[in-house]
Amino acid sequence: MKKKVLSALMCATMLATMVSGCGSSASGEAGSSGGSDKDSVSESGTEESTEAEAITTTAGDENGTHMEMWSFVELHNTFYADMVEKWNAENPDRTIYVTFTTYPYADMHDKLLMSLQAGTGAPDICDVEVGQFPNVVAGEDTWLYPLDDAIAPYKDTMVQSRLDTYASGGHYYGAPFHVGATVMYYNAALLEQYGIDYTQIKTWDDYTAAGEKLKEASNGEVYMTSVDTGSVDWMWLAMAEYGDDWTGGEDGTANVQLESVKNMMTMQQQWLDDGIAEVSPDGHVDLEAGFQNILDHNIASFPKAMWYMSRFLNYMPEEKGNWALAPCPVFEEGQSCSVGIGGTGTVVTKQASDPELAADFLCYAKCSTEGEKQIWEQLGFDVCNTAMWTDETITQDQNNQYISFFRTNPFDVLNEIKDDIGKISVVKISPTINEQMCNITLNEVLEDGMDVDEALQEAQDTISLEE
Repeated sequence: MKKKVLSALMCATMLATMVSGCGSSASGEAGSSGGSDKDSVSESGTEESTEAEAITTTAGDENGTHMEMWSFVELHNTFYADMVEKWNAENPDRTIYVTFTTYPYADMHDKLLMSLQAGTGAPDICDVEVGQFPNVVAGEDTWLYPLDDAIAPYKDTMVQSRLDTYASGGHYYGAPFHVGATVMYYNAALLEQYGIDYTQIKTWDDYTAAGEKLKEASNGEVYMTSVDTGSVDWMWLAMAEYGDDWTGGEDGTANVQLESVKNMMTMQQQWLDDGIAEVSPDGHVDLEAGFQNILDHNIASFPKAMWYMSRFLNYMPEEKGNWALAPCPVFEEGQSCSVGIGGTGTVVTKQASDPELAADFLCYAKCSTEGEKQIWEQLGFDVCNTAMWTDETITQDQNNQYISFFRTNPFDVLNEIKDDIGKISVVKISPTINEQMCNITLNEVLEDGMDVDEALQEAQDTISLEE
């Protein structure tokens, strides 16, 4: 009898997955942004929610500077509330009192954009999912307060590519929750059963060869991986490996006909033809059907951001001790092997009563060692401050639920890929690209077997009409 996964998330259709994927996900800052129960509900929030679901709480010194903060993830505000108390204890001459409101995902972003455009009604501080960030930063000159000075004390130890995700015009406008570094999750116990040592896999050719061996050894009962039609995460990884970017960057022209994208799609199509991969159930490994597929041991590995660790703890706890993390394979030795996926960048608006104080608190909460420790312990995100990656009181804490769950230490993997975490730009054309790829192109190639060049030409023609 098949084990059943609790449907607690049913695929929170997150924009994090729109930027990283399209199908849905749960990135909890999502993971995105925003990843965890914490991530899932955490980074995104469902689009079906209504304004009536807004939740308001307060924290801090009532005699301090009053601030208002919005988010679309209640767990985020719980984290911020803890950091308010820590900030006030360390800064008795600059105490704050914060009113936190958690809105449904779509409601919050719509309400924020309208208040920024109107010049009134915006909060002091607000979470912004990475896919929505281009809309908010568009009015940077009048809407957002630059975080450059507030981030400066932490900048040297932060993952630069993650800071750059929330930058525009030479300034930082958002503070990140996590790196969202993509790694390979693999079922070491299952692969060992069939005589495969994943640690020997370095390239996609190695990965393909292991898949062929697994197919033969398991009589075709276990696939090496599943490929997503509802997410562009695989494409992002390929682009990072080649140093490509299909958005063309901040001021460029979109181009999906990249060598990296062609190579990834062609390879995936061949895997499907050869029977060493399957299409992910419901098109996405980060959905209930994807969790069940993992629990049924139908697949042995898949690449995903590190915020996906929470999915195992929340939806697949029976797999403790079976799975491990590793750097992703590359097409050619020497390429980058990771990319940041999803995320939430928190901004300070120029409508803030004291924007300098708001920025200082925000960057303390999300970039300082103390803040990053809480992000890791409370939300399970791969934090952006690399000083934490070598702090043995954190990295070697065997009581930590994430460290104890996997065969490999997450921080060991992070340190191994530290200099190889690429960035794909998120700009105004990004939602159009993701919608085209997830709704049409990936299905044409991976489900229908359409020629890759033909499918990408069709996609390019459609996307170009939107620019």
